[in-house]
Amino acid sequence: MIRFIKGVLAGTKEGELIVENNGIGFAVSVPLSVMELLPPVGSEMKIYTYFHVREDAMQLFGFLSQEDLHIFELLITVNGIGPKVALGLLGSLSANEIRYAVAADDDKTIARAPGIGSKTARKLILELKDKLTAEDMIGEFADAEQQGGIQGAGAGEGNAVLQDAVEALVVLGYSRSDAVRAARSVEIRENTTVEEVLKQSLKHI
Repeated sequence: MIRFIKGVLAGTKEGELIVENNGIGFAVSVPLSVMELLPPVGSEMKIYTYFHVREDAMQLFGFLSQEDLHIFELLITVNGIGPKVALGLLGSLSANEIRYAVAADDDKTIARAPGIGSKTARKLILELKDKLTAEDMIGEFADAEQQGGIQGAGAGEGNAVLQDAVEALVVLGYSRSDAVRAARSVEIRENTTVEEVLKQSLKHI
């Protein structure tokens, strides 16, 4: 119903901001991580919103990007994950970190968020794997290839090197999502070896 609000930031308190538009002040609940990124009070801003309605309340949840809003909407489709828990999850992890954790079956990373135990984290990963599109899961990796992140190597060869490097990092004790993120930050060329990717990955963790 209300997909975004563009107006003046009228005030803030922990986990909530007020955006004034045409003389109306909209109270919007946001992840705590958003509070650090807000412009000064009195500045114009745009926030993407989800309008949540239940029998006893109506509430706006807001995000600074459509990507975060999209992940929030996916999270609340998981049985047992309500808007407040999803908001807390996005306050602890970025949208990319959630995608990495789902792709890597990394329930430990998901369980770091407040209100998310290990059992809920595993269920969240299981359900989101069916709901995240291919673009959600590998879109960032494809962008990296187009921008030169993997040069001179065939897709299969480059992916094999990445996979072996990730497995080596996991054996060293790093979480799978941290390992995936670090390995993807390394530029892979035709003659790049797993050992080279591993060394460079360790610099990014």
